[in-house]
Amino acid sequence: MLTKEQLERLNDQVNTEASVSRLYLAVSCWAASKGLDGVARFFKGHHEEEEEHMHKIENYIISTGGKVSIRAIEAPPSDFKDVLSVLKMALKKEIEVSSNINKMVHLFLEEKNYSTFNFLQWFVAEQHQEEHLFRSLIDKAELIGTDEKGVFWLDKELKNVSQAK
Repeated sequence: MLTKEQLERLNDQVNTEASVSRLYLAVSCWAASKGLDGVARFFKGHHEEEEEHMHKIENYIISTGGKVSIRAIEAPPSDFKDVLSVLKMALKKEIEVSSNINKMVHLFLEEKNYSTFNFLQWFVAEQHQEEHLFRSLIDKAELIGTDEKGVFWLDKELKNVSQAK
């Protein structure tokens, strides 16, 4: 059984995952409109991953007898400066998600809810991978540059990354 605060934190995360999912979908649509098929595919895949994360938490809440609380989500932007700024924005979002997950892990451990603490370990590992991926892509983008050739290379790289998943 989840306490009121524990349930609130999990529901907050459901809505955070939904918000990040919509942001990644907006980036995917923006990239597709710019002819950046690799970037579009990469962010569409991440949109779908965030949806899966949201559903995973929803299912966990329900399995504990809790009630899922779906809240309004602010619309994401629909236009972006360039691919590098999008990657940096995504890294910032992933760091925020990691921080939220870590705070939840701490709460559930402190309150000796070991089942939920164990459930959240998957998210801890997932967030580590996500932050590493975005940092790596930002490093590559900064190394090669963001001129036309750099954007072409990055689009191709992101297409390869999305196919590897």
